[in-house]
Amino acid sequence: MLTTVLFDMGGTLENIWHNEKTQQQALQRVWDTLRFHGLEPGVDFVQFQRLVMAGIRDYKKWCDIGFREKKPEEIWPEYYLRAFDFDRDKLYGICEELANMWECTYFHRELRTGVKEMLEQLKERDYHIGVISNNASLYNVFNVLDDYGIRTYMEDVEVSSITGYRKPHPEIFRISMRQMQEKPENCVYVGDTLSRDVIGSKSFGFAKAVYIKSFLSPQKDEGVSSDIRPDIVIEDMAALVPWLDTINPEKALRPCRM
Repeated sequence: MLTTVLFDMGGTLENIWHNEKTQQQALQRVWDTLRFHGLEPGVDFVQFQRLVMAGIRDYKKWCDIGFREKKPEEIWPEYYLRAFDFDRDKLYGICEELANMWECTYFHRELRTGVKEMLEQLKERDYHIGVISNNASLYNVFNVLDDYGIRTYMEDVEVSSITGYRKPHPEIFRISMRQMQEKPENCVYVGDTLSRDVIGSKSFGFAKAVYIKSFLSPQKDEGVSSDIRPDIVIEDMAALVPWLDTINPEKALRPCRM
């Protein structure tokens, strides 16, 4: 019987998108934060943007090789800001501030419609609920869950910057199973990417994988080819629980008799 439903964060529980404007805003805030802390880039803002974005691209390439994740105090000095001769002690102290700020500024985030209602329905059916998320900030996912008022639904939250592994690496799913004290064959995973969420969870042995498209899906899944497919594609979160009731009737709520 299915007992546990685990969710991706960005693109799944929340709508997320970015564009040139949000990128400019994020880079401006990095620039301002560095200078506020006495860290002068030593270049003009145009050059600063180019160098930071080059560092970010290099880090993403590194991540994609082995699906690993570094901590913010490694990511920012070693990749994002490695072109600058900053005082490492000063920079080290603000790396998480920069990481959390970037996640909330570069990306526009808002809770998907119907998520709270869906989580409440899962809770009524006695499902265990958790999150497995790729995120380069230690605390951003926890902060955002709090902001949305849904953190209390989560029995466990696993974040790649804490575990050191990014989906689809099996270790981040293994860590989640250990913390949830659950077996993958009893679990459903809900995510917005084939490459990370569907392939990662199904390869690890999850019973079911649910796919919900987001702004990020096309770019994350570009060039992905696999025989592993989702068990269902849903358009919105309102469709999740009725589907679970159909395939997992043991947990479906029985109508009250009059």
